[in-house]
Amino acid sequence: MNEGISRRTAMGLGATALLAAGTARAADAADPVAVLSTWDFGKAANEAALARFKAGGTALDAVEAGARVPEADPTNHSVGYGGYPDRDGHVTLDAIIMSDDGGVGAVAALEDVVHAISVARLVMEKTPHTLLVGEGATRFALDQGMERTNLLTPEAEKAWREWLKTARYRPVANIENQLPAPPGSRRNHDTIGIMARGLDGRMAAACTTSGMAFKMRGRVGDSPQAGCGLFIEKGVGAAASTGVGEEVTRIAGTARVVASMRAGMSPQAACEEAVKHIAQLRGDAIKGLQVGFLALGQDGQVGAFAVLPGFTYAVTRHSGESVVLPSQSLFSQPA
Repeated sequence: MNEGISRRTAMGLGATALLAAGTARAADAADPVAVLSTWDFGKAANEAALARFKAGGTALDAVEAGARVPEADPTNHSVGYGGYPDRDGHVTLDAIIMSDDGGVGAVAALEDVVHAISVARLVMEKTPHTLLVGEGATRFALDQGMERTNLLTPEAEKAWREWLKTARYRPVANIENQLPAPPGSRRNHDTIGIMARGLDGRMAAACTTSGMAFKMRGRVGDSPQAGCGLFIEKGVGAAASTGVGEEVTRIAGTARVVASMRAGMSPQAACEEAVKHIAQLRGDAIKGLQVGFLALGQDGQVGAFAVLPGFTYAVTRHSGESVVLPSQSLFSQPA
C-alpha cells in the first residue's frame, strides 16, 4: 500500500517537474535572451545593446553599442576611459568583436582612443587583418577618424602614483564588483564580455578591457585573442572569459567552452568543464585567483561558472527584463 502511494507520489512529482520544465522552455521561447554580459556593470551595457536591437540594429551593432557604455565611463577602472594604467603610466586598451559568420576584428595595446571596440570593428570591416597592436592600432584608429583622447584620468593617475610608492602588484579576485578603494590600493582590472542573440537567431560577441592594473608595459591578456577571451561559432553559441587572463590563455578557454557545446554539452556544463580543467592543470598556482566563463547557446541557454564565488553576470531578455545573477563556483571559500 505504502509502496503504491510512494509510486503514485513519485509519478506525480515527475509529471510536475516535466510540466515546470516545459513551462520554463515555453517562457524562454516567448521571451528569449537578447544580451548576456559579465559583471554587475554589464546590466547598463545590456540595456544599450537592447536599445540598438529595438532601433533595428543587428547583433553586431548591439554588442558594439553595449561595449561602448563601460568604455566611456570614467568611474569604471577596468574598461576604457578611466582605466588604470600600466606600471609606466600608460593606459592601454584591448578589444575584440566577432560575428557568427566568421568576422573577427581586434586591437591590443591601443592608446589615446576611448572606444577600442569600435576600432576593433573597423579592423574587421576595413582591413584584411584580424588584429592590430600598439602604435599601428592607434595610427589606424586616428586615420579612420577616431578622436585622440588622454585616457589617464586624474583619479587613475593618483592611484598609479600611490601604487608606485610600493610597486607591488597582485591580482584581486572579483575586484570588478568592489566599491572604489583608497587611492593606491593594489587593484586588478578586468573586462566586459558581451554576447547578443537577435530574434532572427543571428549572434555576435564583443570584449573590451584596459587590462591588469599596473601591468608590465606591453602585456596583453586573453581579452583580444579569439578563442581565449572570446569565441563564437555559428549554430553553436558564444563564450566569454573573465578574471586572470594568463590562466585563460593557457587552455584557449572560450574556444574550449564552445567546442564542448558543439560536442553536445550545455553552456553550463561547458563552462564548468573549462574551469575544472584549469584547476586540475594549475593546482596551487591559481590559489586565490579568479577565472570565470560565461556562455550563450544558439538556443538561448545560458551558462556561467567560476573558480571562486563572486563572479556575477547580467541577463537581458528581448522584453527588456534584466537581472544580475551570481555564478556558481568550483570552490566555496570567500574571494
